Amino acid sequence: MEVQQHWEGVYTKKAMDQVSWFRPHLETSAALMERSTQGDRRASIIDVGGGASTLVDDLLDLGYRDLTIVDISQAALEAARRRVGAAGESVRWLCADVTQPVFPVRAYDVWHDRAVFHFLTSASDRAAYIRNVATD
Repeated sequence: MEVQQHWEGVYTKKAMDQVSWFRPHLETSAALMERSTQGDRRASIIDVGGGASTLVDDLLDLGYRDLTIVDISQAALEAARRRVGAAGESVRWLCADVTQPVFPVRAYDVWHDRAVFHFLTSASDRAAYIRNVATD
């Protein structure tokens, strides 16, 4: 099965809180971002594999607006987009495979990846991901 089809299936067949990695809030990630940005709400943050995660909700509540959420699953992104509603209008929602060079050419102050690297099981996918991180 193709990777994108797999993740679309996960997010169309299961509720967000039914996946094993679900957490209602990602306090540790949010705290690390606060520390990394020194509280600068203008900081540019990318959440790779952010999908349906509630981290975007928490970051918006904290006042961050330069957010990019990337996931291979459009269904996951749409779930988050619906959940945050109008507050998410400033968010860049990017459906992309992180092993492909499809990211916009720009720098991010914080690159967050909670579990994507874990799911990259081939050496070539891990190498491609690292190349994308290093060149962005």
